[in-house]
Amino acid sequence: MKAIILAAGQGTRLLPLTYHTPKCLVELAGKPLLEHQLATLRGAGINDIHVVAGYCAEQLDRPDITRHLNPDYASTNMVSTLFAADVIMTGEEDVIISYGDIVYEASVLQTLMECNAPICLAVDTEWKAYWAARMDDPLEDAETLKMVEGNRVTELGKEPRSYDDIQGQYTGLIKIRADHVNQLLQAWRGMDKAARYDGKDYANMYMTSFLQHLIDSGWEVRAVQIENGWAEVDCQKDLQVATHFWNPVD
Repeated sequence: MKAIILAAGQGTRLLPLTYHTPKCLVELAGKPLLEHQLATLRGAGINDIHVVAGYCAEQLDRPDITRHLNPDYASTNMVSTLFAADVIMTGEEDVIISYGDIVYEASVLQTLMECNAPICLAVDTEWKAYWAARMDDPLEDAETLKMVEGNRVTELGKEPRSYDDIQGQYTGLIKIRADHVNQLLQAWRGMDKAARYDGKDYANMYMTSFLQHLIDSGWEVRAVQIENGWAEVDCQKDLQVATHFWNPVD
């Protein structure tokens, strides 16, 4: 199994912590976000780890990971960053994809690894308490996520009208089954490059927009339902809240 960590962005909402540092190297609970992820991945036996860098990319040069580069990180978004690592998407192994600004417990990763659907998403069904600790109005920042058949995702990433539109929150942690890895790349390359995706152009589409495109194209996307055990860091308040909902590895 391989892992790709998407870590090209600067993280302007974390300034001044990211003035001269990639977002994934901001410290949480005494270690950079990236170190927490590496420890969890290696603890699960995943040692073939790739990081897609952009902002301050040279700081992510290290012998224990393979660094890829999104040279257009300042003018593109997460999906373009993912496919900057297309050279490793050979379809021989399952691939874990993770945002660079999240952390997650070993149990979350293990549950995701056990999912055998073509695409598996870690989805937090107890998200509301976590969002409420981070912001005044959880509904304002949350995104839709709807499921049928218990855990088959039919919609995600839209603006919710009410809490009824949210059966969980997508966490930014994905598993692609080996036989769909190469198809994932083909699906992205085959998209209409002149179209708008949730208001964004092709190079700047959100990951949720790409996942929705796959769902609408008939791909099976399943939610691995978790109850907290993870955190994301978008702003400095998130650094204060994270350890109430996620426990770092010693």
